[in-house]
Amino acid sequence: MKPADITDAALALAKDSSPKAAGTPAALPPPGKSPPVPKAKDHNIRVSSAVIDAAGKDGDELLRSLRTTREGLTQAEAEDRARKTGPNVVAQERRRGWFLRLLVILRNPLVILLAALSSISFATGDPRAGSVMAGMVVLSAALRFFQEARADSAAAKLKAMIHVTATVVRDGNARELPLCDLVPGDIIHLSAGDMIPGDVRVLSAKDLFVSQGTLTGESLPVEKFHDADPKPANSPTELKNTCFMGTSVESGTATAVVVATGVNTYLGSMADSITGDAPPTSFDKGINGFTRLMIQLMAVMVPLVFLINGFTKHDWKSAFFFSLAVAVGLTPEMLPMIVSVCLAKGAIAMSRKKVIVKRLNSIQNFGAMDLLCTDKTGTLTEDRVVLQRHCNVAGRETDEVLLDGYLISHFQTGLKNLLDTAILHSSDFHEQSLVEKYKKLDEIPFDFTRRMMSVLVENPEGKAVLLTKGAPEEIFRQCSQFELDGKLSPMDDALMKGLSGEYASLSNDGFRVLAVAMKELPGKQACSRDDERDLVLKGYVAFLDPPKPTAATAIQALHRHGVGVKILTGDNDLISRKVCRDVGLLADPMLLGDDLEKMSDTELADAAEKTTLFARLSPAHKQRIIRCLRAKGHVVGYMGDGINDAPALHVADIGISVDTATDIAKESADLILLEKDLMVLEGGVIEGRKVFANILKYIRMGASSNFGNMFSVLGASAFLPFLPMTPIQILSNNMLYDFSQVPIPTDLVDEDLVALPRPWNIKEIKRFILCIGPISSIFDYTTFFVMLDLFKCWDPSRAPLFQTGWFVESIMTQTLIIHIIRTNKIPFLQSRASWPLLITTLSIMAFGAWLPYSPVAASLGLVHLPRLYWPILLATLFAYSCLTQGMKVWLLRMKWI
Repeated sequence: MKPADITDAALALAKDSSPKAAGTPAALPPPGKSPPVPKAKDHNIRVSSAVIDAAGKDGDELLRSLRTTREGLTQAEAEDRARKTGPNVVAQERRRGWFLRLLVILRNPLVILLAALSSISFATGDPRAGSVMAGMVVLSAALRFFQEARADSAAAKLKAMIHVTATVVRDGNARELPLCDLVPGDIIHLSAGDMIPGDVRVLSAKDLFVSQGTLTGESLPVEKFHDADPKPANSPTELKNTCFMGTSVESGTATAVVVATGVNTYLGSMADSITGDAPPTSFDKGINGFTRLMIQLMAVMVPLVFLINGFTKHDWKSAFFFSLAVAVGLTPEMLPMIVSVCLAKGAIAMSRKKVIVKRLNSIQNFGAMDLLCTDKTGTLTEDRVVLQRHCNVAGRETDEVLLDGYLISHFQTGLKNLLDTAILHSSDFHEQSLVEKYKKLDEIPFDFTRRMMSVLVENPEGKAVLLTKGAPEEIFRQCSQFELDGKLSPMDDALMKGLSGEYASLSNDGFRVLAVAMKELPGKQACSRDDERDLVLKGYVAFLDPPKPTAATAIQALHRHGVGVKILTGDNDLISRKVCRDVGLLADPMLLGDDLEKMSDTELADAAEKTTLFARLSPAHKQRIIRCLRAKGHVVGYMGDGINDAPALHVADIGISVDTATDIAKESADLILLEKDLMVLEGGVIEGRKVFANILKYIRMGASSNFGNMFSVLGASAFLPFLPMTPIQILSNNMLYDFSQVPIPTDLVDEDLVALPRPWNIKEIKRFILCIGPISSIFDYTTFFVMLDLFKCWDPSRAPLFQTGWFVESIMTQTLIIHIIRTNKIPFLQSRASWPLLITTLSIMAFGAWLPYSPVAASLGLVHLPRLYWPILLATLFAYSCLTQGMKVWLLRMKWI
């Protein structure tokens, strides 16, 4: 099992007892005293203070503070400590039972409102309205319930039984014990391939290199030492004598003491940060804000309608039912269904673009995203080390240096690292037949003291040649000459500056550089370290994780669509700057993890908006940057695939991962890309914007139209001697209008509506409602005038004719306005609705005109309309359309919507 897989599994293991606060010091309590009561979790990622303290102490002092020795703990001591500290497993969020999950879903304000109105409708003898609203509640709750259940089921699969052990000294003897049995104070032995079983302080080490990629994203291992490190590190992973749970030993050996275990480890605090509910996203805030707006309108209008009708008609029972109908008329009861269908349709469309949607609500966030934060490795780059340069000491490309480097990597018998593999697979090397003419005689393996390796070969001329490659600063010390253009020159101080400058230039460009040297050893069949002197410097081989060919194009496409790209990486600043330049991103100003530690959240939020590249970051830094950018009003997406990315994925508006990512990263993400390529994102962003555009159409249509109608009801109730429309007519009108909007998820979306991010803006929606809604009231009042004056409806006996005239005009204007509101352009001429929406709206308008003459007319209180009514209605529809279109254009020109 790979270390990354083991770490995934460790993060997935559940701990049923209440976990301590992440970051609680792991130092043991004094003998005889109970451990301190854990503090409430704050979900911050941080290293335990006990680990920081341990880094600054020498070995003996540390062992005394942990009450242990180099002979380890006794089994009895370990068991006693295990009872106090708990098992060495990281915390995971408890799974909600079905009942609790259902309660959380039903807590939604719109669901509560619909359920309340449904209950009142049933209680007051209106089962039809009650059934419609109850059906909406059941549909929306069921969709979300089963969606979350599937996500929990996927998370449960991570709990596979995994047997991971560590070499622990107990009772003076080394033994293999399960990781969960380790306690603070245990002495452990580490060797190549071992997973670090807790946060440990190194007591002794020999060439210890640890891979910290799971926590930092760095591709290359870092060396660890045993000396005390009193200087506090800004990033915990920079502690030179401390290794962290979840990382692994790349090479070397060490003895270490366990300082923190389980939830008190750095990995444990990271796991703790992704438990609990994610913060509300842009979509959640938008839906809740719109619901609150509707409730506020209802809280004002419904009581007014009730009181006005009660006092003017002196029939409080009728006034109650009428005000209840008004409440239903104001309620966007189809919103849950429209949203669910839009999101489901979007998910299907996005799957065709290689984007798999895990959480439906994330689709709108994807479209609203204006900032994409992403790791560098594998997203902008190919996630593989490639030989990029092979040059002489002057920086000019030469195949001779490539051949020497290839021979060294080819003939060495030790473990080939990433750089050796890059040389052997270089597309620049075409001299395979020449290699066969060389014969290996001997080799001097690599070690971390010399930081170089050599092979002795016999060349085609039969001469013994020592070929050496290694760290440039070490090779320089062993060279007495350098070769340039076939000439040898001495390595004097003046020339060394130039040689070092070329190496520094390559390093500053983000390359990982090795120097190549040689020396003839006539007649020798073997070699030793003493022969690695008086070498001739030949040149350099330089490596880089190269940018993907599509990265620059994808970034330009995202920029065109209003999405800024920021790089958040744990890798070093030089490499990161080089990659950013290559893909067309500004690398300056750049912020490092050390810089973030000195900033307040306010300062970081201001700086983060102006910064594109963040390097040398810890998982906590990434999470903090995301939070600060969101606090500035941005809709932030984060793309990552490692364990170290999980906290940032959890707090982003939209978490994006790939199908090759670690399980924890995929579980924390909202969307999974089938290809780790920014080009895939562009198509997904457009689909997300189409989904939101159609959702917003319904909200604008329904809210403005309903508000206009209820505004008309309020006015009519004040001066009419009868109800302007009966409750059953209001509900029927509302149902027909809702039905006309059912095909909205299939509607076409204009290009200008998806060109830029469109986050929720409740102020814009409110302005739209207040400006567009009353326009319908203007023509409602003209209809009132026509019905009262022209058709003599002041007489209460002619109330059915008045109500029928307004019923038909209302359904006609509401349905027609769909085509004006759905686009920013001129409807029918510059932008046409989808065929399902066009057919449905025309059918509803025709059905509304037919109802007064239908068999159900009497049951609805409708009567035949005079012939003169219909040309007046056509003129009303034309004037209404023109005025609404003009108001829409004015609002767009004023940039109010």
